[in-house]
Amino acid sequence: MPVLLNRREVHQGRVFRVEVDRVTLPSGHTLDMEIVRHPGSVVLIPVPAPGQVVLIRQYRYVIDRWIWELPAGTLKPGEHPDEAAARECEEEIGLAPGRVERVGGYYPTPGFCDEEMAYYRCLDLGPPAPDSTARPDEDEVIEPRTFAIAEARAMVASGEIVDLKTAFGLTLVP
Repeated sequence: MPVLLNRREVHQGRVFRVEVDRVTLPSGHTLDMEIVRHPGSVVLIPVPAPGQVVLIRQYRYVIDRWIWELPAGTLKPGEHPDEAAARECEEEIGLAPGRVERVGGYYPTPGFCDEEMAYYRCLDLGPPAPDSTARPDEDEVIEPRTFAIAEARAMVASGEIVDLKTAFGLTLVP
């Protein structure tokens, strides 16, 4: 195991922070490891009916384009992923899940980031409670649409879906 010599925070942002750890590896080499610390996220697989999935179309500033993707969101401090999945479902597609089922947790970029993406099937979708406070985040412009699962998978194959969490998530739909 590497030996941590020191750690310094070099950036604190709205969603993540960046640290640099000075470590000595078992080989004896000493180097700096840059690490993105992320609170974790949930990725939703909303299933309104057998053979269907809800995707969202969203503008992504970093790549300067609109893309189709599975709804997802970052965990709030102290929030359990099960609760985050239900909250994000309401916020992003406007439907409340009667059930959320965790189907796995995966690290998309473990070479430099500790984010775990927890995948959830959202089932028994219906209107939110009248007193629901769920709303899209202020930086989101989202258009939800229901697709046949086969159509969504074809969008991955054709290159229309370019989001990796979505391409992978569609393999988790029975």
